Amino acid sequence: MAVAQALLPYKVGSFWTAKQRQGHSLHEVSYRACFKPQLAKYFIDEYTNEGDVVLDPFMGRGTTVLEAVLGSRVGYGSDINPLSKMLVEPRLSPVSLDKIFDRLKIIPTDADIPTDCLELLTFFHKDTLKRLIAMKKWFSNQSSTGEFDKIDGWIRMVVINRLTGHSSGFLSVRTMPPNQAVSIKTQRKLNKQNHTRAHKKDIIEIIMKKSRSLLRSGMVNKAQPYKLGCCPADNLDFIGKHKVDFVLTSPPFLDAVDYAKDNWLRCWFSDIDLKTVSIDMHRDVDSWKNFVRGVFEEFSRIVKRGGHVAFEVGDVRKGTVNLDEVVIEVLNGLPFKVKKVFVNKQLFTKTANCWGVSNNFAGTLTNRIVVATRL
Repeated sequence: MAVAQALLPYKVGSFWTAKQRQGHSLHEVSYRACFKPQLAKYFIDEYTNEGDVVLDPFMGRGTTVLEAVLGSRVGYGSDINPLSKMLVEPRLSPVSLDKIFDRLKIIPTDADIPTDCLELLTFFHKDTLKRLIAMKKWFSNQSSTGEFDKIDGWIRMVVINRLTGHSSGFLSVRTMPPNQAVSIKTQRKLNKQNHTRAHKKDIIEIIMKKSRSLLRSGMVNKAQPYKLGCCPADNLDFIGKHKVDFVLTSPPFLDAVDYAKDNWLRCWFSDIDLKTVSIDMHRDVDSWKNFVRGVFEEFSRIVKRGGHVAFEVGDVRKGTVNLDEVVIEVLNGLPFKVKKVFVNKQLFTKTANCWGVSNNFAGTLTNRIVVATRL
């Protein structure tokens, strides 16, 4: 790979701010291993014009799609986990605070706790859990009768985001950050270790507070089009041939993140059976390479000639594997030419401090973005 790096235009530096909360407030929804809105804005501004179609087939919390729409582009997004669409779509078409508050006043507040949910009292106060189950049933009934609307979608999105966390602004007892739900067994240990127990939470106030925070930068232009799917990245059947101007995405990095495990509690509330969701987990480089090859073969179909793909990966396994080098190998024989490789250095790892990891020691140390042109 030393030869490949010598021949390719590597651009090393700091290309966007590392500061938190510098993007539009609508981005502030937690999701594991997501990149910053500043990264998305940098590449969207660099490689697209207003009206262009921008796609992220691993959209997660929707950073690329939302930033595209905010920048007067057409946002396309997909993710194999239905949870992703629940988190993304409400923020592309927000509703007013008055409508949110009025709907919260009519959603039932009490329900029996089923036997199979009793263990969730490890996370939630009894009254809070009853309210969550009542809301869960409300959304299910609204969906089955065809009455589920944008207001329901917004409230469900906020509840998903506020389910568990490490401060009083969440519905749970103190636990890990909201993008990583620990197991019931682990939470019991945390409760015992920290001498904590769940307290009753004011759900309406927590939902309204988060809604006000998300909307503080203003609304999205409601006339701006977008298109969302829920399918694997190597089979984006909702997108026609040569429809996309620019792809900006970040795939799962080998086995670095277990998305199903991290989102089990969010999926419980959202009525998603994770056994039916085939989230990719690759234990070795060859397996990951084959997975990425299939994704780029699909990009060959949907990206316009002269369009671009920005594929954000990183260094894994304590910096011993640079996935950008693997991506460059994958492109051999495909109608793409590597244009540039950005290496964005940072003064901290992307692993949260809550895991007790020292900066620049473990986790992903750099953003590495391979930019390729569709020939």
